[in-house]
Amino acid sequence: MDYQKLSGKELKQIRTLGQLKAAGYQPKSIKEELRDNLIAKIKQKENVFEGIWGYQDTVIPDIERAILSRHNINLLGLRGQAKTRIARMMTQLLDEYVPVVFGAELNDDPLQPLTSYARNLIEERREDTPIIWWHRNDRYTEKLATPDVSVADLIGDVDPIKAATMKLSYNDERVIHYGLVPRSHRSIFVINELPDLQARIQVALFNILQEGDIQIRGFKLRLPLDIQFVFTANPEDYTNRGSIVTPLKDRIESQIITHYPKSIEIGKKITAQEANLEGKPVANIHVPELMKDLIEQIAIEARDSEYVDEKSGVSARLTISAFENLISAAERRLYLNGEETTTVRIADLIGVIPAITGKVELVYEGEQEGAGLVAYNLIGKAIRSQFVNYFPSPEQKKKAKEGNPYVIPLAWFGEGNELDILASQADKEYKQALHNVPGLEDVVTALVKNLPEKEKEFFMEFALHGLAEYSQLSKNLLDTGLQFKDLFSSMFNMGPGEEDDFEEDDL
Repeated sequence: MDYQKLSGKELKQIRTLGQLKAAGYQPKSIKEELRDNLIAKIKQKENVFEGIWGYQDTVIPDIERAILSRHNINLLGLRGQAKTRIARMMTQLLDEYVPVVFGAELNDDPLQPLTSYARNLIEERREDTPIIWWHRNDRYTEKLATPDVSVADLIGDVDPIKAATMKLSYNDERVIHYGLVPRSHRSIFVINELPDLQARIQVALFNILQEGDIQIRGFKLRLPLDIQFVFTANPEDYTNRGSIVTPLKDRIESQIITHYPKSIEIGKKITAQEANLEGKPVANIHVPELMKDLIEQIAIEARDSEYVDEKSGVSARLTISAFENLISAAERRLYLNGEETTTVRIADLIGVIPAITGKVELVYEGEQEGAGLVAYNLIGKAIRSQFVNYFPSPEQKKKAKEGNPYVIPLAWFGEGNELDILASQADKEYKQALHNVPGLEDVVTALVKNLPEKEKEFFMEFALHGLAEYSQLSKNLLDTGLQFKDLFSSMFNMGPGEEDDFEEDDL
């Protein structure tokens, strides 16, 4: 019988140690298991980390090299860089099932028993020792490092209740209640935010990583634990809250640096994959590709912003939450107006501000409105950055004196006209309001290539926002939407105590 070729169903029919030996089973360490299965997948051109975008040429090759080298791994990077997700996906490199001595506390291998319970049972029952099968999805343990984590939590402690119940001496190994690490024998064990673990707790991991010794309340046990350790850490933690103590860092063989998406296209793939749109009428809500770009551009602007703490980072969860809010803003408008279909609007970005404010840490925390000001400013910067991909720079066209495509719409605002774009405005009213601006439609149809008819008004509104971001128009935030008017008349007609809402200078 070839053990390696047995299916999960066939394996489960093997229920004793004797049957297991007859099947040709040979023990294998978890690192060898990961290595062998990775080699097989590489040869078969299989993608181990399906759905992890942007790491194909950077992080994933580093992880594969670490696994091939049988290394413990530290994933070092800012928040929201898929570190924990990668660790969880490593279970797909484990064998589907492995045998375990029935009733063994530490998931003992039948041919390499670790605990006295397993050894005694095998000595007593021999070939009839019962075994069970352990699925790879259960061979994963994760612990978030917090300051209150104790040695007992991770390594173990003496259990006086067990000693009293079983009438055992404290010299008996059976009085030990094992912690998470020993119970993760033959598993992947992940400690998230490792620097947050107290130094004395990190010290307790030294011997486990290298020598396989554990010490519990005077017990010194030789337990050659078979564990694949994966740690995650944020570089900020090295200076702000804690650090990885040097001897432990030295024992983690591979430290792999993660990063944020390096392009908008990769960011859009991540957002589209992770956004929870279940139950939403997405088929009835059209999202122009430009809007998807703008959502990703907001995160890019946040990572470069002088107002956002760069050490904290800007998680990919910002764009995911922002996209969900964007769809919800359009969905709400559908219900309010009893409409069947709609296209998202630039004004809908006001609805993503709550998804931004909780995802950025400001360099200087001010009044409560501070995060809102920064979020609004980031949206404006994103519009400004994307504007020149579709339209010529208003600043350059203004200097050119001739051939300025924005002259007619700007002149209309210069005559004292105003335009309100409201969040809940029905599509018919929204389109009518935009078409009331002379020359605006001509600007869009002349300059935007391959313009879909249903995106015409979207780009008309985008043009107004872009002109405002390039200081050609005034854009004010209303309680229910936005108002566009002439920049200079707005400044000269400003009443006592009034100010242009959310301008960059206010920050």
